[in-house]
Amino acid sequence: MKATVHIFLKAGVLDVQGKAVEGALNGLGPVQGWGGVSNVRVGKVLEFDLTATDKAAAEAEVKAMCDKLLANTVIESYRIEVA
Repeated sequence: MKATVHIFLKAGVLDVQGKAVEGALNGLGPVQGWGGVSNVRVGKVLEFDLTATDKAAAEAEVKAMCDKLLANTVIESYRIEVA
């Protein structure tokens, strides 16, 4: 099975990278014809294969991975996709 984990900073946590990207996009906006960009959030996506054959078991395993290692659950939230 293939697992995909999307990790983002929680709402209310300052996303410095997101602000930098937002500033750059707005700075290039007049040149490139891009409209007002706001609330940019930068995250990460992890993709990996699992040997599990049961979808529910695979989701539980990936959730445990996120809670223990992949995400800092104090400041980050995550979304899991298993296919």
